[in-house]
Amino acid sequence: MTNARKARQATAEKAAQMRAEQEAREKRRRIGLVAGATAIVLALGGGITAIVLTAQNEQKELEATPLTGLKEYKDLSANHVETAVTYEQTPPVGGDHNPVWLNCGIYSEPQQNENAVHALEHGAVWITYRDDVPESEVEALKDIVGNQTYILMTPYPEQENPITLSAWEHQMSVDKASDQRIEKFIKEYKQGPQTPEPGAACTGGVGTPEG
Repeated sequence: MTNARKARQATAEKAAQMRAEQEAREKRRRIGLVAGATAIVLALGGGITAIVLTAQNEQKELEATPLTGLKEYKDLSANHVETAVTYEQTPPVGGDHNPVWLNCGIYSEPQQNENAVHALEHGAVWITYRDDVPESEVEALKDIVGNQTYILMTPYPEQENPITLSAWEHQMSVDKASDQRIEKFIKEYKQGPQTPEPGAACTGGVGTPEG
């Protein structure tokens, strides 16, 4: 075999070896990518599963939460009046009210009963709190309200309990914003079956909520 032929053969063998090594590296890289992707999918799947299970457990816990302390009032009037109204409940849960409703949202100042009661007639839940409730509790209540519609939140200095939730003809009081009954009450009575005028507006009335 001539020297030239030997050189070409050596070059070809070296090229073949390099291709084999490159293919082996590429194969290992593909295996690594697949393994990594599989691990990510499994991790994500596990995370999603955990999130779903947590949400399901929280939903079951909420459904199982009894609304202890709930008070119901029946056959309240619902006339539109231009005058002030004396209500039997504090805050009121229904009765005669102003022809214009209070816009739903969060307020930092007390609002007129007569306008708020009209919002209850439209299916709103009214969350009120006493002046001595700590700011941290007020902020926690705001977090619960979030961007939900058909919820009023206002201070109510003269109420007996720290935090009170009112819907048309229904009322419940709690001591802390962490009480699970708050979210249960909202779920049950926001646009709930007790609503005299379901679907009626909770905007376009009076009042300018925060934000």
